[in-house]
Amino acid sequence: MRFLIVLACFALAACPSRADRSRPHAEPPLTEIWLWQDQIRAAKLVVEPLAPQPVGGSVITSGRITFDDLKVAHVMSPVTGRVVRIDAQPGQRVKKGDPLAVIESPDVGTTFSDLQKAHAEFVSAEKDFHRQRELFDVHAGSQRDMEAAQGNFAKTKAELQRATRKAQLLSGGRGGAGGSQSYTLRAPIAGDVIARNLNPGAEVQGQYSGGAVELFTIGELDTVWVMADLFEMDLGRVKQGTECMVKVVAYPKQTFRGVADWVSDTLDATTRTAKVRCKLDNPERALKPEMYATAALAVDRQRTLALPRSAVLQLGDQTMVFVELGSAPDGRVRYERRPISISEELGGDYLPVVRGISAGERVVTTGAVTLSGML
Repeated sequence: MRFLIVLACFALAACPSRADRSRPHAEPPLTEIWLWQDQIRAAKLVVEPLAPQPVGGSVITSGRITFDDLKVAHVMSPVTGRVVRIDAQPGQRVKKGDPLAVIESPDVGTTFSDLQKAHAEFVSAEKDFHRQRELFDVHAGSQRDMEAAQGNFAKTKAELQRATRKAQLLSGGRGGAGGSQSYTLRAPIAGDVIARNLNPGAEVQGQYSGGAVELFTIGELDTVWVMADLFEMDLGRVKQGTECMVKVVAYPKQTFRGVADWVSDTLDATTRTAKVRCKLDNPERALKPEMYATAALAVDRQRTLALPRSAVLQLGDQTMVFVELGSAPDGRVRYERRPISISEELGGDYLPVVRGISAGERVVTTGAVTLSGML
C-alpha cells in the first residue's frame, strides 16, 4: 500500500497541474511552439520519423489537346471564284464526298475548255503523223515532213496529258454539264465540321494560285492526342506504351486515360524539352482541340528520403515543416518550424527532401497547419 502511495506521488509530481501551468515558465524561441500533452491530443498531431519512401511513380507535365492528324482535313478551294452556296454548317456531321459549298469560278470552264482543245489538237496531230509516215514509207513524202509531224504529235500528246490531269483535279467537284462554271467543294473525309471560314458572296483564292485560306476544318474527335513537353531529365523514364492519365480544367473531377504512343528523338533548343504524344479515346467528344491539359505519365518508383504532402507548408516563398525536438525544461514538447528544400518534379503522395532535414528526425505529418496558426 505504501509503495502505491509513493508511485502516485511521483506521478503527480511529473504531471503539471493547472496551478503549475499558471506559474511563470520560460518562453519558447520565436521559431518554436511548446505544448502540453493534452494540447497535443486536442490538436490531433501525428509525428513520424523521416525515412526513405517510394516516390515518383509518375512524371507530371503539361500539354494541349490536338486532333489525330490522320483524322483531320483542312479544306481549301482548288479554284478562284465566288461562293454562291454553303451546304455545311459548324457542328454538322458529314460523310466523305458530301458537298460543303458551291463556288462559281471561271477556272472550271477554262480547264475543261483547254481539255477539249488539247484533245482536238491531239487527234489532228495524230492523223497528220500517220499520213506523213505512210507517204514517207512509199517514198512520196520527205523525211523532214515526217519528223515534223512526229514532233507535233508528241507535243500535243503531252499537252493532252497535262490538261487531263488538271481536269481530274476538278472533276470530282464539277457542277452541271456543258459550259457550267460552278465547282462543288466536297468533304475529303468523314467527320464533324469543326470550323467554317467563308460566307455567301465571298471571293476565294485557289490553293494553286497562292494566297488561299482554309475554308473548312473537318475532324474526327472519337480519338484525340495530347502533345506534352517532357523535360530532358525524364526522357529515360518515359517509354512508348507508358500509361498516361490526363486532366483538363473543364472537367476537374474526371481523368482521361490513354497511352504514350510516341516520344520525340530530338529536344527543342530553347525549352530543352522533347514532345511526347498520348493517344486518348474520346467517345463522348468531351476533349476539344486546343484545350490545355495536365498529363501524368506512369513510371517506375524510386526510394529516397521523402515527406508526405500533408507535412509540408508553403509560407510565402518558403517551404516549411514542423520538427519535434523533445521536451522543454518545464516538460512541454518542443516543435520547431524549419525551412527545407524539396523536389516537386516527381508526382505522388511523397515529396523528396533535398536539404534542411535529416533521416530519423521526427516530423509533424498531420496537424502542421494547426501548429502554424499558433505561432
